[in-house]
Amino acid sequence: MDLNLTGKTVLITGGSKGIGLATAKAFATEGANIVIVSRDQEKLDGAAKEIKNGANVSVETHAADLSQDDAREELFTAYPGVDILVNNAGAIPGGRLEDLTMDRWRQGWDLKVFGFIHLCKLYLTPMKQRREGTIVNIVGMAGRTCTPDYICGAAGNAALIGFTNALGGETPSFNVRVFGINPSPTLTDRIITLSKARAKASLGDEDRWEEMLDPSRFPFGRLKHASEVGSLAAMLCAPNVHYLSGTVIDMDGGGRWS
Repeated sequence: MDLNLTGKTVLITGGSKGIGLATAKAFATEGANIVIVSRDQEKLDGAAKEIKNGANVSVETHAADLSQDDAREELFTAYPGVDILVNNAGAIPGGRLEDLTMDRWRQGWDLKVFGFIHLCKLYLTPMKQRREGTIVNIVGMAGRTCTPDYICGAAGNAALIGFTNALGGETPSFNVRVFGINPSPTLTDRIITLSKARAKASLGDEDRWEEMLDPSRFPFGRLKHASEVGSLAAMLCAPNVHYLSGTVIDMDGGGRWS
């Protein structure tokens, strides 16, 4: 199905790997031009090559630390006219309340929570003026299934879910859509790295990392693939799904209810 995204410009934060890279590939497959953002220019260059492979689209990169206000403003100045913004950057630290310093809370929230909020604020102004645009916030199921051992992420994601609900309830007045996706654990480099660390600690061999991901724990007997999140994001940005705003879709394979 043609999603009618050809020629659109999509800016994706955290776009050099994982869900961000998969999302960039999904949009590129549909003919959209891509801007990916992350801290590491070398990783961005490698990601850009992957995205361009087989896709006749423009792919630009922008290296920035999006935990900083001025870096977000510089990004907006460089790319003010994007059609679709995908907020995806940010990994909030795990741990219980007593495990986390206030500096670690601020670092996690500056990148993800305040990063998402600030970029929405920046990009909404021209989108409202054009009466056209879409913002997708990739949040996370931790904001629904709050647990004490990921309290910083639970609180941050819950805040972004509420923010997306509230903002997406207002923007249709300007013909602009804001919605979100809550992925559950996804098979990305980050999950593999964490699993290798657990395997080394508990089994003495990081190569046994797959044993840390018991298929019986997950819906459909597996972790979902980053490409599934990217495909959903692209599909929901299609013009023929226009009557969607304010909603944050839980993409957890039904795991919340099982």
